[in-house]
Amino acid sequence: MNLIRFIKDWTLPIAIGMGAIIYLIFAFIPALDPIATWFSPIGSDILPLFMFCILFVTFCKVDFRKLRPVAWHFWVGVFQVVFVAALVGIIVGFNLSGDNKIFVEALLTCIIGPCAAAAAVVTAKLGGNLEEMTTYTFISNFICAVLIPVCFPMIEKGADISFMAAFAKILYEVCVVLLVPMLLAYIVKHFMPRFHKRVISVKDLSYYLWGCSLMIVTGTTVKNIVHAQTTISFLLVIAFSGLVLCLIQFASGRWIGAHFNNTINAGQALGQKNTAFAIWIAYSYLNPLSSVGPGCYILWQNIINSIEIWDYRRKGLVKAS
Repeated sequence: MNLIRFIKDWTLPIAIGMGAIIYLIFAFIPALDPIATWFSPIGSDILPLFMFCILFVTFCKVDFRKLRPVAWHFWVGVFQVVFVAALVGIIVGFNLSGDNKIFVEALLTCIIGPCAAAAAVVTAKLGGNLEEMTTYTFISNFICAVLIPVCFPMIEKGADISFMAAFAKILYEVCVVLLVPMLLAYIVKHFMPRFHKRVISVKDLSYYLWGCSLMIVTGTTVKNIVHAQTTISFLLVIAFSGLVLCLIQFASGRWIGAHFNNTINAGQALGQKNTAFAIWIAYSYLNPLSSVGPGCYILWQNIINSIEIWDYRRKGLVKAS
């Protein structure tokens, strides 16, 4: 029973550790190369399926009549825009280049990225408002869709990115990741009540699905770090700066939320990022090495989430998700 309780309390760190260990085992034991080669495309294809299932289960518990913007959405969005403008201003104003530019770009990708779709899972466990979190996820993706095509050509002159192309690409990602599982959940909830009841009756289903997806993402992150073409000291600087930035964003979100009696939602909205998307935009439009920033950020944000969940469970406040 103690082992089961430990796994429940620390699901996310265990998933992170397992993902890193499994990748390192397959990476440094040549005899396992055929298995690694066979499994690699499967891992890439199964992650979107995990995210789809996570959001479908989460949205089955959403009251769709309550999906509307609220005041804290505006201020969290303003903070993100101001922070992005400040970093872009530093790159352009000081004409940064080399490692200095890569360092700031790594931080920028951790801020400009949209709120993680899975943030609703943690919010639900911590007793936050699921509908408000879901609404902000859409708002955050729209903000991201505007910021990226405006900012990236300013800092990477060779970035082949038009406003409409980037806007359409991001909105397409939003539709696939968010709208499809939401539409399916709406249909199931209103027209398939027996199946809907069975889905929501499985305690913490979305949470443990998220843990499985996190294991896959962590393996990919470790792979990117291992193969990064730079010094260990520079990687450590980026990793530590990602931790500081993660703490700042969670704390700032909670500070904003405190003014609206909504610290949980605002903290998760600003602190928990769609790092997989951030890694993609770093590879696509910036120096690929800057992807190490969001790669490390995903570890920090999930460690913070684990501590929050452990603390709430210790106080008997955690809810099923």
